[in-house]
Amino acid sequence: MTRNTNQKSKPAREFTPPAYIAYHVDERGEKKFWSRIGAAWRHQKGEGLTLQLDLIPVNGGRIVLRAPSEATEEAGA
Repeated sequence: MTRNTNQKSKPAREFTPPAYIAYHVDERGEKKFWSRIGAAWRHQKGEGLTLQLDLIPVNGGRIVLRAPSEATEEAGA
């Protein structure tokens, strides 16, 4: 096998923190249970978001997008 040295390698993508964190909110009576299920990033050209869900809730509830806070990021959530 030979390597093609004429191809330009793509530069490594820099880590971009998400613009929003996606949570599933399950309301059971008076209690609300928030579970982080993904994140959303703004498109580079400005319009729209890319939403990556690591989990899709199947029991109803709602999905909430919130701006990440320093406390959330420090807790590793």
